[in-house]
Amino acid sequence: MFSSSHGVASQSLTYPYSLRHLKCCSSQQTKSGIALLYNKETRNTYDVRLKLTKEVLTIQKLDVVCTRGGDPRLNGGAEHKVPVVISKIFKDQVGKAVLNISHSAVNLLRSAGDEVTITVRYFREVPSFLKLPLDSPGPPSDQSSRGSSPQFDSGLHLNGNSSNTAPSSPSSPPANEPKYEKRWLDAVSLPLVMARVSRYKAERDVLRSNSFEVCTMDGASSNILQFCTAAECTDWLQAISTNISDLTLDQMKMINRNCSPGDQIVHMGWVCENPQATNGSSLSTFKFLALRGPSLYIFRSPPVNATDWENAETMYNLYEVLFKVHKPWMAEDCWIQARLYLGLQPDEEPRDGEPFCFSILVGHGQSHTFSVEMTSDLAAWEKSFQRAVFVEVQRVGSKTYLCSSQGKVLCFTIDFGSGFTCSESSSQNILWRYKFSQLKGSSDDGKTRVKLLFKNAENRQIEMKELEFANLTAVLHCIHSFIAAKVASVDPVFVNSQSISGKYMS
Repeated sequence: MFSSSHGVASQSLTYPYSLRHLKCCSSQQTKSGIALLYNKETRNTYDVRLKLTKEVLTIQKLDVVCTRGGDPRLNGGAEHKVPVVISKIFKDQVGKAVLNISHSAVNLLRSAGDEVTITVRYFREVPSFLKLPLDSPGPPSDQSSRGSSPQFDSGLHLNGNSSNTAPSSPSSPPANEPKYEKRWLDAVSLPLVMARVSRYKAERDVLRSNSFEVCTMDGASSNILQFCTAAECTDWLQAISTNISDLTLDQMKMINRNCSPGDQIVHMGWVCENPQATNGSSLSTFKFLALRGPSLYIFRSPPVNATDWENAETMYNLYEVLFKVHKPWMAEDCWIQARLYLGLQPDEEPRDGEPFCFSILVGHGQSHTFSVEMTSDLAAWEKSFQRAVFVEVQRVGSKTYLCSSQGKVLCFTIDFGSGFTCSESSSQNILWRYKFSQLKGSSDDGKTRVKLLFKNAENRQIEMKELEFANLTAVLHCIHSFIAAKVASVDPVFVNSQSISGKYMS
């Protein structure tokens, strides 16, 4: 059975191309603020300070440093009057504790050998030394007690004094007495070049609450950041994503300078593939997509050299791929109207809580479904895909497919300038020809056969042409691409946007 369709007059097609809002200036952000860093092993969080620059996200951790009267290279230890404090013991788990300890003390423990003996003492209250505000001096030393160790809230001292009476501090500390301050020290530096961010938990489409993950290009460093409010989380997510996008654009410009006009990169970036929509699998995976020259590339990781580009996981011809947003939020867009023009149904509205998704429909009924983090990402992919297809259609000019009708082998040609032509394969004798504007509808059996409805320019009658193709889906997608590109070529807004975006990419 053939599915029914309703043609749409070509004169009614409009093309308010969305690239009219293309930003032509950099919007890189620099900012700093406090967040929580989630530890996957202990499942705990602790305060960190974030510093965002154009190319790097730096995560700083709070530490105690000796700023006067001691060796600053050896901060953290009883010999420098700085306590090593166990702040938490895990219930029913032997050997797991959280130490408030400096980096130098960590290095000492790591180099101490296979066995280390640690003597601990219980303090009833949190030591005041750990409550120091940032950039404040450490607590005064008790000059009258043994060992001159720091004073704690409980009156206990590192040297073993168990008196509950806090000794009096000297009126003026000696000039050479060590001074300690709490400072934010760089702990992790995440390069943002081709990095990715994700609000969703690994391998599952489960949204994190007020948090997201930042992962470097090679996946070697991954950090989960949490925030107090959803607004703060969104603000940081957008800021980091903006800088990643700008750096990716810089990479694209650098590559494009050394490439021919037909091999330019239009857009590339991270997405999350949801295979459940394709093969029923529940595990999502991150993929790196690129629109370059005539092809859509799918990578497991970003390409960094020429060899990587030759070893993509999958490649598709752009004009034989249909881009489908899961929500038709640009209702007057030409690409949605072109779908109606071919009798394709509008996309369904997404359910609440679903990520921002789009699909890539390819030949033989296959497809890929991807999700992105924000609506701006979705808009960028849609704009870029439209532009990439338009450029490729203009470059190739025409595409011919072998087909059959009534037992004869024919050639069906889609030409950007003249429209549709069908000719005999052997003699190249033209059997019929129609302009794009004469196509009024189509229907197919979902397998190999399609009926194309054309309006005769002379008698105004509808004429049906039935053809059979080996890869019908690819042919229908190609027709869609050529029609949309043809309409776009006569839209002055779109033509102007092509000039702007060309300068923007070079």
